[in-house]
Amino acid sequence: MESTLEERKKEAIKCLKQLNIYKPYIEGFEKENDVCYFERFAGYWAYQEPDLIAKIEELEKEYNLTVYAITHEVFEFGDCYSFLYIPNNKEDWEYVIERTSPNSHYVFAYVWNLDDDYCSEFGTISVQSFGGGIRRNG
Repeated sequence: MESTLEERKKEAIKCLKQLNIYKPYIEGFEKENDVCYFERFAGYWAYQEPDLIAKIEELEKEYNLTVYAITHEVFEFGDCYSFLYIPNNKEDWEYVIERTSPNSHYVFAYVWNLDDDYCSEFGTISVQSFGGGIRRNG
């Protein structure tokens, strides 16, 4: 069953709360549609990075999904941004976020590999919450 943008946004807010994201970042998403990106738990507004905004817009338009947070890490295989998202299909929502320990969750993400775009892909990643922020840990 397909969803509306409003329904996806409500589901995204639930995920942000479950991840224990810093309240002003949740409010920014709720009121202004501002997405936060995190580096080592520290949060920054995505609108400060035009390339991130362009990628969010591309993903949301092409796949009819809603991006609600982004993590940034550098791995041996590349410089990666992981876009946490809510898919259009409501039947997939029960799998969007799964708690694996008190501060860790598996989440749906599109991983954009800046060093090798061919290696960019949709999948599930593990994120860890701490101090109102998140980081990818697997």
